[in-house]
Amino acid sequence: MDQDLQQRVLRGLSSAMDHLQNYWSELQGVFQQHFSAMDEQTAVLVTLGVFVFTLLLVYVVIRGALKGNKRDTILLLGLSGAGKTALFYQLRDGSVHNGTVTSMEPNEGRFILNSESGEKKGKKSKPVHIVDVPGHPRLKTKIDELLPQASGIVFVVDALDFMSQLRPTAEYLYDVLTKAWVVKKKIPVLLTCNKIDKVTAHSMDFIRKQLEKEIEKLRVTRKTTSDADVGTEISIGSDSSPFQFTQCSNKVSIVETSVLQGKITEIEVFIKEYVPR
Repeated sequence: MDQDLQQRVLRGLSSAMDHLQNYWSELQGVFQQHFSAMDEQTAVLVTLGVFVFTLLLVYVVIRGALKGNKRDTILLLGLSGAGKTALFYQLRDGSVHNGTVTSMEPNEGRFILNSESGEKKGKKSKPVHIVDVPGHPRLKTKIDELLPQASGIVFVVDALDFMSQLRPTAEYLYDVLTKAWVVKKKIPVLLTCNKIDKVTAHSMDFIRKQLEKEIEKLRVTRKTTSDADVGTEISIGSDSSPFQFTQCSNKVSIVETSVLQGKITEIEVFIKEYVPR
């Protein structure tokens, strides 16, 4: 049981004990009036009933705390135009969405993955909460609000227009990987190289290497920044060797996809692996 869950359970138990204390005080008044008139068997049954009620209340509090800690959200992150919204609709209903959404609000939904919607009724599929966070820089703070519910992050990279977007892509990814919640909770990240079907798209290995090089530059630069400026940022990588994604405390994997062609199997596998089913 992690520290956050322990605190939630303790707060719930404290609240339950306060209610029990008030309840018991009221019962004492009733007992003082009627307990002496009860026979021994009735008194034992009343005492047992209060004890069972107490256990049930504690069970409800702990169960609520455990349920509230469930992380079943997948965040779709990346720069505008990378294909996050198209991926959202492919996951939801297999529809094709071409273009960029300029909304300043996350596009979200809770649904059964389209690939599972046609499965036999005997095999029950559970809905997943997917949040497509717009790539506008002003919305990066929204990620901090969503991370406590996140079980995984799909970071979409435009493999076609990659080099012109390398620096901002690396900065965005670096900010995600160094967030305290991502590091402490070891939230898995799937780097998704989208538009790989295009002839001039860059390969997965090329993208990985370029991102690692750029993040190494950022890591060195940010290291000279004062703690007051980096806020909740946590250092990643090693001082003895250049940065690689394998040095992250959380699992960072990379795949090639073509969202518009519906080639998103590896993303669906990632979601099924990390979202409680």
